[in-house]
Amino acid sequence: MIISENKTPPLKAFRQLMLSTDILLNSEAAEKESYYKGRNGTQLEEDVYDALKRCAQHTPFEGTIQLVSGASFPDIVANQFYGVEVKSTNKNHWKSIGSSILESTRNQSVERIFLTFGKLGSPVTFKSRPYEACLSGISVTHYPRYQIDMELNEGETIFDKMGIPYDDLRKMNNPVAPVSQYYRQQLKQGESLWWAADYDVEETVAPPTVRLWSALSAKEKTAYTVQGYAMFPEILSPGNGKKYERYALWLATNCGIVNTHIRDQFSAGGQVNIVTARGVFEKVPAAFGRIAKNKNLIIDTIISANEEVLKEYWEHIHISENRLLQWCQLASLTAETKRDAIRIYEMLRAIFEI
Repeated sequence: MIISENKTPPLKAFRQLMLSTDILLNSEAAEKESYYKGRNGTQLEEDVYDALKRCAQHTPFEGTIQLVSGASFPDIVANQFYGVEVKSTNKNHWKSIGSSILESTRNQSVERIFLTFGKLGSPVTFKSRPYEACLSGISVTHYPRYQIDMELNEGETIFDKMGIPYDDLRKMNNPVAPVSQYYRQQLKQGESLWWAADYDVEETVAPPTVRLWSALSAKEKTAYTVQGYAMFPEILSPGNGKKYERYALWLATNCGIVNTHIRDQFSAGGQVNIVTARGVFEKVPAAFGRIAKNKNLIIDTIISANEEVLKEYWEHIHISENRLLQWCQLASLTAETKRDAIRIYEMLRAIFEI
């Protein structure tokens, strides 16, 4: 990190300092390209620091710039108000992955940040822009991070797309929530956000490991099967394997579980008879027998689920006060005929005693 303690220079003076620094770095890069091509991120911070010190001579910033080691954001802090983040790529383009959208290591007194970007592929070139003006989107490594594009046009930033100013987003307690909401709205059929689990993105993103279904305990298999019935009622339809697609995607992205025989998880068992207080339902798919056996788990899952999650998975804009009855209706609508739908609806109401 580089720090300047002078608190008086206006933004115009800081912009001029950044412009002068770009000119100096590009002039030197033209003379010793091989030198810059061999510089790593930390070394490049030292180069920018040196250029800033020289360009700050005879300006309000002279004698105020200081280089500080450590993982802080931004790499440069000027008079506890302005900042400079240093990024680079060895490729011949102007794109890279930036810092975390959380900015948890940010110097809280810094209000305006510029990004100095070193394109270390031939020809080596440096460019500085306001930080928020060159953030095009979000990528995910271990946590959501900004995508950098130094050639981004005005109005094309991720903040323009989301309709949320950078300063508003960075000051939120949970900036991941509106970001994940924006990307959820862009999802196509068959897509899912693997890094944002069921809206609880502040605490849970993606599972750290991936397991095969066969590695799960019997209790875990039951729990995930129950969640499948509760969240994806189309699983009960008599259709082909496509009815498992949304559940399979959820199982992999939200739970880190891969099941290569997912059909057997729900369709095995043939037909069963279900005995309820309202009568016996004969020769129904074994799936309904599993529902009857685990009805209390299904009730708990549906009642305790986040309302927004149910809206997404049930594909409904309104969640009824009687969630269980609504689920019975959704499950019955998967039947092939109206007669079958009525029978399933009556059977499910009998199972759950509603």
